Amino acid sequence: MICSCTSSMTFTWRKLAILPGTFTRCYSKSRTSIRRQETDTEPHSPRRRASLTETPSLTHRTAVPPSPTQHSQTGRLDKSQPLVCGHTAPVLDIDWCPHNDNVIASGSEDCSVMVWEIPDGGLTRSLSEPIVTLEGHTKRVGIVTWHPTAQNILLSAGCDNVVLIWDVGIGQSVISLEDTHPDLIYSVAWNWDGSLICTSCKDKKIRVIEPRAGTIITEIEKPHEGSRPVRVIFVSDDKILSTGFSRMSERQVALWDLKSLEEPLTLQELDTSSGVLIPFYDPDTGIVYLGGKGDSSIKYFEVTDEAPYVHFLSQYGSKESQRGMGYMPKRGLEVNKCEIARFYKLHERKCEPIIMTVPRKSDLFQEDLYPDAVGPDPALTAEEWLGGKNAGPILISLRDGYVPSKSRELKVTKNVLSGRVPKRSHSSNDGKGSTDLVMEQLLEDIKQLKATVSAQEKRIAQLERAAN
Repeated sequence: MICSCTSSMTFTWRKLAILPGTFTRCYSKSRTSIRRQETDTEPHSPRRRASLTETPSLTHRTAVPPSPTQHSQTGRLDKSQPLVCGHTAPVLDIDWCPHNDNVIASGSEDCSVMVWEIPDGGLTRSLSEPIVTLEGHTKRVGIVTWHPTAQNILLSAGCDNVVLIWDVGIGQSVISLEDTHPDLIYSVAWNWDGSLICTSCKDKKIRVIEPRAGTIITEIEKPHEGSRPVRVIFVSDDKILSTGFSRMSERQVALWDLKSLEEPLTLQELDTSSGVLIPFYDPDTGIVYLGGKGDSSIKYFEVTDEAPYVHFLSQYGSKESQRGMGYMPKRGLEVNKCEIARFYKLHERKCEPIIMTVPRKSDLFQEDLYPDAVGPDPALTAEEWLGGKNAGPILISLRDGYVPSKSRELKVTKNVLSGRVPKRSHSSNDGKGSTDLVMEQLLEDIKQLKATVSAQEKRIAQLERAAN
């Protein structure tokens, strides 16, 4: 929902204290990828961070999904840190599961989507075997995003102009939107309860789609006149916010009422930078943050029901430009420090946290800053959502701070993994992955040999008794 504008809260948001990351609070010496789609971000969960890496021996980014580490492990990272390395081509997008902080999905140029589970204690050696591999796209997969309220529902969009929705629990595609986009899909976003998605496409249209019915609810033609990519997100059930470019290559932000799409509620020109603006919306405060690849600033606005609807608040600027951005879910913030947002700014060789706080002296819980936030528990099962049921996220109080419970195991139907040939680890750090696979195969061979010998002994005994 959109927050109503009040002079006191607008004043509060204008006075945010922004703390950039010092060397000891950054994740340094972690070489990041240079080949990501302009629409991508660096996702974070309350327990872990992830980034794409580049192997020094190659001139392009390798097929390496994120390297998850604990948030407390700041400073200089070991070059031989374990990696997740199961794809056979560069990874283009990653997304942490909102219902399990140990599960992450990755989409790759090898046309596949893989789902990985990171142990509670983190990786001790490189991981090459995903929980499940989802294959259905015919071209590279540039977008992966989890359903906000339904368990095990994952959306992927590829350069084949197809949107697939997967039930990860059974490892199958349950919805295929093949005829809704005639060209490359730039962005996909769920609404609050996951009943709708909004997409932006190279054909210069924004679409609002009911995915289960496969129908286009409404379209916006040429929301921005420029030819550069457009990004779009929901800010309420009936309003969407888009970023794009004018015909003169000026960056723009626009707010649209889905009930009346002839003209935007507001269309504001911002600057003439070339980076695509990525919007991050906080429904608790009504603030939308805009940051682009190649930018050295983060602009933030308050979205309200009163004209001009999108109110510029301020911006954070720094000397170094960013290669990507990540946004921490609200339950991962430090409420005792009045932290209302935390970004992770991706540089070439480090990941820098940018912390935004409201300067208040009281140590008491600030109820006006922290309404109940989205929690980690799913509101629906995959079967319920596919059956047509909708439900908003289950909210939790942040009064005592969020304490992560023991992670839930992601269950995948056994027959999904049957018949798959184990992949050898791509890591050369210590060779443990390959050794373990060899040992497992040897143990299996020994077990089969013992069974054969036992059966032969029984047969020999039967023949001896028959002869006597």
